Amino acid sequence: MRNNRYIMIVGCGRLGSHLANHLSRAGNSVVVIDRDEPTFNDLSPDFSGFRVHGDATQMAVLREAKVKNADVLIATTHEDNVNLMVAQVARGIFSVPHVLARVFDPKREEVYAQLGIDTICPTSVAAEMFLRAVADGAAEREGAQS
Repeated sequence: MRNNRYIMIVGCGRLGSHLANHLSRAGNSVVVIDRDEPTFNDLSPDFSGFRVHGDATQMAVLREAKVKNADVLIATTHEDNVNLMVAQVARGIFSVPHVLARVFDPKREEVYAQLGIDTICPTSVAAEMFLRAVADGAAEREGAQS
């Protein structure tokens, strides 16, 4: 993974700030957009990227953040509809090569995929991990009984 990419993160909550801090430390140029300015306090003191206070569903805000230069856009807000809208605009209008979005509703993953947007669904990921843990626990108990 090359570390000199221009990465735009929409949403500076726990996930967005964590990603921004990590990607900035790895040497990427990172810009974070959030409409709630106090969330920028979650960025570490060594965060070397940019902060854009505004609503990423507004074209002017995306332009201010130089979305047309982005190699990657990651939409991490807590709202599936916002993430989808921003991801679609980044992909369709600004031709961002790699667009990722967090989606909470597993039923929406297929819609995003049809639009060429990679998704991470915390609900699906957590469910898989719980199901694997249950299966592993059952296997351990069966092995102990043998």
